Amino acid sequence: MALEAINSRMAIRGHPIHPMLIHFPVAALLGLIATDLAYIVSGDYFWARASLWLAGIGALGGWVSGFAGLIDLLSVSQIRRLITAWCHAILAVMLLSLASLNWLFRLDAADVNILPWGVYLSFLTGVLIASASYLGGRLVYEHAVGVEVEEPPGLL
Repeated sequence: MALEAINSRMAIRGHPIHPMLIHFPVAALLGLIATDLAYIVSGDYFWARASLWLAGIGALGGWVSGFAGLIDLLSVSQIRRLITAWCHAILAVMLLSLASLNWLFRLDAADVNILPWGVYLSFLTGVLIASASYLGGRLVYEHAVGVEVEEPPGLL
């Protein structure tokens, strides 16, 4: 059975925007785990401030990227029919809600809420990122969402 490509509506010259943007907030939210742990180990306020910035960049960047994904989910009927797409979207909203809460906890005083809730939310967000990323990979590799599918060369 040949795989048929599912094109993205939120694209620039055929390149989907959601996969372009998602790497930055994912990196920030995973880096947040490291800076939280660095603060816990060292007590250096630098790490608490770095965590505040990573939490904010991760949450806000995730919502921007998620908006592009949401437009694709709602406007492309082939994507809407995929259970994997809905599960990916639900996990993404859950993780972005937790990431936003984590950032809001830190706004008044970057170091006060790192223990216990900040680091807990950072780890939980990391687990949800892994789960949503797995489903996002399935959308790309198993359902060809946002990719151009080429026919394999014939056998000799």
